[in-house]
Amino acid sequence: KYEKSFSDEGTALRLVDSIERNAKHYIDVLSRAVDKVMPKETKEISFKDDVLDIIMSQREKRNESVMMAAENELDPAQPEGIFPAELTRRYTLVFKPITPAGSDSDRNTKALAVRNVRGEHLGHLITVRGITTRVSDVKPSVQVNAYTCDRCGYEIFQPVTSKQFTPMTECPSPECQQNNSKGQLFLSTRASKFLPFQEVKIQEMADQVPVGHIPRTLTVHCHGTLTRQINPGDVIDVAGIFLPTPYTGFKAIRAGLLTDTYLEAQHVNQHKKAYDDLVFDAKTFRRIEQYKHSGHMYEYLSRSIAPEIYGHQDVKKALLLLLIGGVTKEMGDGMRIRGDINICLMGDPGVAKSQLLKYITKVAPRGVYTTGRGSSGVGLTAAVMRDPVTDEMVLEGGALVLADNGICCIDEFDKMDDGDRTAIHEVMEQQTISISKAGITTSLNARTSILAAANPLYGRYNPRISPVDNINLPAALLSRFDILFLMLDQPSRESD
Repeated sequence: KYEKSFSDEGTALRLVDSIERNAKHYIDVLSRAVDKVMPKETKEISFKDDVLDIIMSQREKRNESVMMAAENELDPAQPEGIFPAELTRRYTLVFKPITPAGSDSDRNTKALAVRNVRGEHLGHLITVRGITTRVSDVKPSVQVNAYTCDRCGYEIFQPVTSKQFTPMTECPSPECQQNNSKGQLFLSTRASKFLPFQEVKIQEMADQVPVGHIPRTLTVHCHGTLTRQINPGDVIDVAGIFLPTPYTGFKAIRAGLLTDTYLEAQHVNQHKKAYDDLVFDAKTFRRIEQYKHSGHMYEYLSRSIAPEIYGHQDVKKALLLLLIGGVTKEMGDGMRIRGDINICLMGDPGVAKSQLLKYITKVAPRGVYTTGRGSSGVGLTAAVMRDPVTDEMVLEGGALVLADNGICCIDEFDKMDDGDRTAIHEVMEQQTISISKAGITTSLNARTSILAAANPLYGRYNPRISPVDNINLPAALLSRFDILFLMLDQPSRESD
């Protein structure tokens, strides 16, 4: 029957269209269909079995007896007594978009910007592109609650679909109702079903924001295997179901008829992959081999960095080494020697320092760009915030933490306040950020290479005074830079 209907291409397209328009309902429908097709397990229980296996086999037997009783008697069995299918499912059913973003040439047309998600998309399967700004901790979220009656031992199940629910207190079993003894229900956490849950905030990309507007954000809910896939600072395409949710708590009183919206994630596609995750095709491999045998690989690669900028060959070679990085050494006595390279570009205005920084941020798998005036010490390292989901004090990582295992580009380095600049000292040598604030004492990893661009004292380089006076950076900070380039703009009558 299914094969016959799918032979007609129009029917298949209509089904796909229906799924995209009403994804949440079709997940339930298809899950029920999968449950019917799945083969039944016949093996006997052994003591080594999973708790879930034992609970499942006990419930299967009881379910059969409840169904038999329902067939023999006129009145139907209690719906709470039959256990929900969600409890015994060993799989999660998700929908991936037809063309996953990034797989073909029209990837730009598939993913929506956050501000283009409208009311007409409610309940639809959509793909949204954005940059991750906040990722919460992974917490267990209840899917089905199981209760046990203390009088008759009856087991009752309550599927939970929303953020809030009212726990059942009175036993609805026929035995308790006939005896008129209101049995108290106790929550059985071992028999309930929990799923990992994580809340992610994505913000629209800088190139998607219209003139004079500020970037908008969207909340994404990840369940099951989709948790722990997204890190702060990742550029992602999230395919998910756009759903409304009423405000809870005191917000609900003030909100009136307004509702909040969120995206229930189904599939996540990362834009910038780490070096380990990159997959090359045969054509790229052949080109690499060809250049490798020529003996000029270093030259070719350094010229490929910001090819629109003429000259600066030495600077580009250093930036190539910065992108590749070294190896962190662990000495025999436990001392660590960092492998990341720190570079400072010091030069006159108009020698393409900022262009080089922007290009490196774009090319690096994890790159963060910030400026000296626009960032404080807390913004670079970490801030203590109150988590809106759990209402606890949590650490929010700054630019240097986001650039962990990547590159942090700081423009206008000389314009930073001295107090804020000292926050970078520890990162550049020890590659950690130590914090003792609001009862949180911890050390965060910041294994990042720092690429800084600065202007000399008084704006332009003065050849009449010594380089130390021109550079105008503290000695403690200068010693932490491995390479310092002076990029000078020599005025000449012919070329200017």
